[in-house]
Formats: sequence, C-alpha cells, structure tokens
Amino acid sequence: MRILTASSLYFALVFGAGFVLGVVRTLFVAPHVGTRSAELMEMPVMLLVTVAAARWTVVRLAVPSSTLARLSTGCIALLLMLAAEFGLVLRIRGLSVRQYLATRDRVSGTAYYVMLVVFAVMPLLMAKL
Repeated sequence: MRILTASSLYFALVFGAGFVLGVVRTLFVAPHVGTRSAELMEMPVMLLVTVAAARWTVVRLAVPSSTLARLSTGCIALLLMLAAEFGLVLRIRGLSVRQYLATRDRVSGTAYYVMLVVFAVMPLLMAKL
C-alpha cells in the first residue's frame, strides 16, 4: 500500500508541475522561441522537479530502499503518467495517440521519452537516502 501511495503522490507532484509548466510553455514561451526550443528549455526544470519529487516522496513516505520497492514506485507512477498523458492531455488537445506521436518533434520528442525513463527510475536512484 505504501508503494501505491508513493507512486500516486510522485506522479501527482510531477504531473502537476508539468501541467503548469506546459501551459506557460505553450502560451508564453513557444510563440517567441518555437516549440522545440520551448520544450527543450522546460526539460531541465522538469528534471529538477522530478528529482525533488522523488526524493521528497521516498523520504516522506518511507518507501523501502530495496530495488524492487523503489523501481515499482517509479514504474507505477510512469503508468499513471502515461494514462494521464494519453487520457487527459490528448483529449484537451484534441489529438489521437497516433497524431500525438506523429507530431512530436524528433529532438524534443526523444528528450521527452528519455525524461519518462528518468522519471521511472528516479525513485530507485534515490535509494542511497
């Protein structure tokens, strides 16, 4: 139960920050610097959010430092992230999954997919705490 709670909290923290930053990026930054640049500018901020959220979550909720517990926390949070991304964000933007994947920029899209993997493993990387 602790892992499910930690996964949900970790997901909510990162998704919430990403949602707010996504609105700012789309409405205020991208019109001035372009979509690719705006998305790439957002990545370091999201990395910091991910690290802080993972650290705070595993410490605050005392997630066991075992590889299985920490990796499970990250992978469940990733599943929640993908469900939210495909279920909510695509609906808001009026896109199908196929359209979404086809319209992703090759550079910033690849960086985004790498960030998803980082998101999934970050609780495990916090195992030294």
